[in-house]
Amino acid sequence: MTDFEQQVAYYRYLAKKHGRKILLGVFILTLLLTSVRTVGPEEEGVVLNLGQYSRTVNPGLNFIAPFGIEKMYKIPVQRQLKHEFGFRTTGISSRSQYSDSDFSIESSMLSGDLNMADVEWVVQYRIENSFQYLFRVKDPERSLRDMAESAMRKSVGDRTVNEVLTVGRQEVATNMEVLLQKLCDEYENGIRIDQVVLQDVNPPALVKPSFNGVNQAQQERETLINQAESEYNSVIPRARGEAKETIQLAEAYALNRVNGATGDAARFEALYTEYIKAPDVTKKRIYLETMERILPKIGNKIIVDEKGNNVLPLLNLGTKITLSK
Repeated sequence: MTDFEQQVAYYRYLAKKHGRKILLGVFILTLLLTSVRTVGPEEEGVVLNLGQYSRTVNPGLNFIAPFGIEKMYKIPVQRQLKHEFGFRTTGISSRSQYSDSDFSIESSMLSGDLNMADVEWVVQYRIENSFQYLFRVKDPERSLRDMAESAMRKSVGDRTVNEVLTVGRQEVATNMEVLLQKLCDEYENGIRIDQVVLQDVNPPALVKPSFNGVNQAQQERETLINQAESEYNSVIPRARGEAKETIQLAEAYALNRVNGATGDAARFEALYTEYIKAPDVTKKRIYLETMERILPKIGNKIIVDEKGNNVLPLLNLGTKITLSK
């Protein structure tokens, strides 16, 4: 027997001796690889037995029937997912990076006044029912994109292009979110819509310069209106306040004059009543009261008789005096 034949015989002997162990090891390894599954903390596992739904398992280490008898699908039920329309994000670092591809087919919208708008939006959603997500709709992700595009076109089509581009953006997003959730419930695809965000809304590129010019003119108009209202609010209230103050002063003056005249008339009537009762006494009292009120105000005087010869002795001749007849 040659050396080569001896080697072949030796290897045959080893294969016969250790073949069963190798086959057993391969069997055990295959068993472990096809029966042990790990479900992540944000996932749940849906197990199919020969293609039919069997059960749903929780996160952690799980076992299924080996050798393809059972198959597991991991569904990220605790993770927020999203679909982008009109653009694609290719990378996120310090600054988001976007794809250069053209997605204008899905972002071009026809508004209710038959104008075009380029609408980019994001749909954020969660999978809340993994069974419905896998078995109710053939391709739930593709179906969701189609439904989202349909809902957005309807929301934009119910409004004018100016509303979509300016004040109606939030209303469009809210209405589209409600409509999309209604479609998901009707299709029973197990998806819950968290939020719809309008990323960017612009007029088509061909008319964008004209539209920007119109927007600038409208902004200038609003600025002028605000300035005019500001000047109006600064002048008119002040004028109204001054007019009101003048009226109040006039009313106070009139009331003071009327009250004074009324008081004088009352005093005169009271005096006249007393005068009727005692004319001489009243005359003397009036004279004395009048002199008491006047004399302190007229300064020093020299009182002489009619001929001017004799001077009354009760005078202070050392002060400056005024002669009077």
